[in-house]
Order: sequence, then C-alpha cells, then structure tokens
Amino acid sequence: MDTKMELFDQTDNNNKPRTIVHMDLDTFFVSCERLIDSRLNNLPIIIGGTTDRGVVASCSYEARLFGIHSAMPIKMAKERCPEVIIIRGNADNYTKFSRNVTDIIKEASPTYEKSSIDEFYLDLSGMDQHYGCLKYTSELRQKIMRETGLPISFGLSSNKTVSKIATGEAKPNNQKFIDTGMEKTFLNPLSVKKIPMVGLKTYQLLCSLGAKRIATIQEMPIELMENIMGKAGIAIWKKANGIDFSPVKQYNENKSISTERTFDSDTTDALKLKSIIRAMAENTAFQLRKKQKVSACVTVKIRYADFQTKTMQKRIPYTAADHEIIQTVTELFDKLFTRRLLVRLVGIRLSDLVTGNHQMRLFDSPETDRFASLYQVMDQIRLRYGEQAVIRADGMQIFNGKKYKSRIGEPVNRSPAIDNQFYF
Repeated sequence: MDTKMELFDQTDNNNKPRTIVHMDLDTFFVSCERLIDSRLNNLPIIIGGTTDRGVVASCSYEARLFGIHSAMPIKMAKERCPEVIIIRGNADNYTKFSRNVTDIIKEASPTYEKSSIDEFYLDLSGMDQHYGCLKYTSELRQKIMRETGLPISFGLSSNKTVSKIATGEAKPNNQKFIDTGMEKTFLNPLSVKKIPMVGLKTYQLLCSLGAKRIATIQEMPIELMENIMGKAGIAIWKKANGIDFSPVKQYNENKSISTERTFDSDTTDALKLKSIIRAMAENTAFQLRKKQKVSACVTVKIRYADFQTKTMQKRIPYTAADHEIIQTVTELFDKLFTRRLLVRLVGIRLSDLVTGNHQMRLFDSPETDRFASLYQVMDQIRLRYGEQAVIRADGMQIFNGKKYKSRIGEPVNRSPAIDNQFYF
C-alpha cells in the first residue's frame, strides 16, 4: 500500500471530532517582569544574558519592532536598539507565575498538557454537548488574565498543529477559532515557517523547491515530499494539510526520573556517599537533557540499615543543568545525613517535569552560556561513546565497568551508583 493510501486509511479510522486548544502566555518572561515593575510597560525589553556574549531569551513586542528576536546575540540586539532595557531575569519568579496559570487550567480542563513553561494544550472534545467550547475557552482566558495579570492567547481547532499555528496568528493577547473543515483554507496563505518543526535549514530547502507558502506544499504530492525529505517530508505535508491525530498527553506533576542505589555493604563513609549521590545527580541531569525535559523539584532519599527512610525535597527554578541539580542534591543530603548510622540505600528523584532545555536559564548568569555549550559537547560525547565516557572527577571512584541489571532485566553498562535507573 502506498503512503498516500495509508494516510487516507488513517484518516478514516480517526474521524471522531476533536476540540483542541493551544494556549500560550505572550512574551512570558517580559510579562512577568512588567507585573513586578510597571515602569517597564511599553518599553523595549530584553530578558537574557547581560554581557555581550549572552543571547536573547525573550523580548517585548516593542523590541521586536527593531528586528530583535529570541536567540539573537545581546551585542547585536543592542546595536539594533541602543535604548533597549536588558534584564537578567529571575527563573524562580517565572516558575511561580507558570504554576499559577497551571493551577487555573488544571481546575478548568478535563485533559491538559503542559508542553513548556508558558504553553498548554487542552482537549475539550465532547464539551460542546454541554457548553460551547469557544465560549468556555474565552472565559478561561479572561479568568487567567484577571487572576494572574498575564496576557495569554489561544487557538482552537480540531488538532494540535492547527491550534498552535492559530495561536501564533492570534497574538498578541487575542484568540482565534478555526472551524472543522476549514483547516486547509486557514493554513494555505501562511508562510511555511509557521509550520511546527520547520527550522531555518528546512525553510531554505522548501524555498529551493518553490514552497514559500503552505498552499504550495498542500498542492505537492506526498510522495514527492517523502522522496526529498524522507519521514520529515511526510510529517510536514500532513501538518501543511491540517492533519494531526496526536493526542493531548495528560500533564502529571508527579512525572519524574529517579535513581537509587542499594549497597552490598552498609556504610557510614560520608565522602563516599556524597560522591555517589553527586554522580547520580550528574547522570539524571543528562537523562533530562536527552529527553528534552527540565525539572522544578529535587528529592533526596536515605535509607538506613534499620530500614528507616528519610526524604527531603526542594523546589527549584526549571533546569536540567548539572551544576544546579548537583548543588541542590548536595544541600539536601547534608541536611538529611545527620544520624551517622549505617546507610543501606541512597536515591534522588527529579520531578515536576516539562518539555524544555537549558536555554530557558540563559538569562540567569553571565556564565550560563558557557555551561550550556559545555553540556552540549558532553552530551554529544555520551550519546556517541556511552554514558560513562565523560564524568566529573569526584564521581570517578564509583565507576568500575561492571554490568548491572535494569528494572526490566536487561543488562546495561552502568555505574554501581546508578543500578536502578528508571523513567516513568
């Protein structure tokens, strides 16, 4: 069966009507700063690194008028707008504002997905029988703005792709509804850059094919897109035609990545325990980045020889950075390990996960861009040569090259400090 026939078969098997909402907090970091200091209203604002080596993490619409955009070097942004106000930002504040919005959406939506610190998907399918989805979402948007003070936009349609694009067209601080059956009509005049997953290189490739507008891709045979771009071509063709059956994945704040070690011989060696738990933190941070997740809650667990178990957790700004997670883990361990009794088990858990990456913290410190580059290189080495290819010096004493069993019984090359790693 050819690809196009398979596509139509899938369409026939998924013809139940859906109502999907995409909500996006407008210029989120900037909006938070303006809530804290109203003097920033209507001024060109950049949230990002405060040195010329930093980059723009977020910017106001006033700054965008000068051609400033996210990921632009701070030096270039200042050249385009010398009077721009640069704020390093406070990730802790942004995390708190994000949680406030999440709490409101959680109470209002039967199924919601928090896809990043400032983006949400809601599945309101079936609610039209009892309450108009557009009216309901409009009232929810007004409630969020009223109770948090943050501007927010939304798009509503039959699937996630069209709703996300509609949100972009609705901004700033507005809403847009695309009726079922009108997806292609809405999409066809837009630039192909509006399609999620189309970056600069893909855009240049599509332009070389004469496809600057989505309408052109809609008219192209899917087989041609597949021949030129493989599976990515099929995915782009589907999105351009408003076809997306991906579900809204229920957000669960308890989603976590955890690591534990049970010792062969109980120990009171504080230096050894601290070395092990720091190595565990380093590895779990790598697992976060590999899965493109960031965490806002760290938990440390100690089980003593008498089986008494003590845990302590701390909420932190969203991060997947080694140095931040290791620091928090060390602080919690120092507070927990006070009995000086034999220890049977130690473990850590990173929870409250959302999709994101370390770039979210670029405004936090002049050194952060250096750390981000370092982690990128380290992760590339680990992905190519194995998780133990690059490790911190203080964790080297616990790596001995043995094989350990995972929870599902598969042999894995892993440190004895990371013998029970699992993701759920």
